[in-house]
Amino acid sequence: MNKRFSLQDQAFFARRLSMLVRSNVPILDALRMMKAQARNKSTGHMFDHMIATTSNGQFLWKGMADYKKSFGDFSVNLVKVGETSGTLTENLIYLADELDKKRELRKKIMSAMLYPAVILAASLGVTGLLTVYLFPKLMPVFQSLNVELPFTTRVLLHTSNFLINYWHYLILGFIAFIIGFIFLLKIQQVRYWFLRVVISLPLIGGFVQDYHLANTCRTLSMLLKSSVRVMEAVNVTANTSSNLLYQIQLAELSKAIARGSNIADHMELSPHLFPPLVHQMVAIGERTGSLSDTLMHLSEIYEKEFDDRNKALTSIMEPALMCIMGLIVGFIAVSIITPIYAVTQNIHP
Repeated sequence: MNKRFSLQDQAFFARRLSMLVRSNVPILDALRMMKAQARNKSTGHMFDHMIATTSNGQFLWKGMADYKKSFGDFSVNLVKVGETSGTLTENLIYLADELDKKRELRKKIMSAMLYPAVILAASLGVTGLLTVYLFPKLMPVFQSLNVELPFTTRVLLHTSNFLINYWHYLILGFIAFIIGFIFLLKIQQVRYWFLRVVISLPLIGGFVQDYHLANTCRTLSMLLKSSVRVMEAVNVTANTSSNLLYQIQLAELSKAIARGSNIADHMELSPHLFPPLVHQMVAIGERTGSLSDTLMHLSEIYEKEFDDRNKALTSIMEPALMCIMGLIVGFIAVSIITPIYAVTQNIHP
């Protein structure tokens, strides 16, 4: 019932519905038209439920709220505000645009992770091919030379024998490690401290921080711009965040607002998540009554920083990974060539 809608599907839903509503098509008819284009049964059932809810005289957002795992708090709340304030078309357009921006940001972080993963896989593949396949074929030749093998060759020999004899244990160990790691991350305290370590790392920490600040500021800005109350907007932003650290701090921020605290004052208590620029600009936004615009400006700043870090990280990792790959292949080549060279030196005419 609650199959997750991708960001692309959510954006398509919001954009198509906004076009139909703007063309004066009643919401009920618009939902029926969109249901006819559903690509699978689960999506069709979701539209059936929203059609039934709307037919009973309830708001569209109530039907969407029953599928909150599919749409998320952000989408449900923007539609809710749009229906109650008479700005549904505008809010749906805003929603589609913001979901597209979030999707682009997610694609950038995936592409940044893909390149080093491909290089690492290629390095491991080449190393495995040379160590497990090529080197054992040359080993009888080395043994027939009756010379003491160099240190690098002996290291490679032991490594090759270990991989050939225990490869299945290595694979099982790797799988067990991954399963254990995933299981541990499901424990909230473990995940919390793991994320604290990640966000404190020199290069990766800033990368992660920029990504979540861009998303957090953009989501909060859009909700405030749609006249959602500050405390409710912070709660929704906390629920839509994919990072436990930001979820906890935003939930604490909501409680602080309920006690009468300013947003900036509470953010200042967590500099590892909200750097000085954030709470200083938020303080200005609160004083001048332009908090939503300030947050949107902050999201653009951190999205730009994210892009810059992405390019810098790629430019650093590309030569570093190539050097590592070259060193591994070079070590194997030296280990193979050195004993052959030693024998040729001992051959006298």
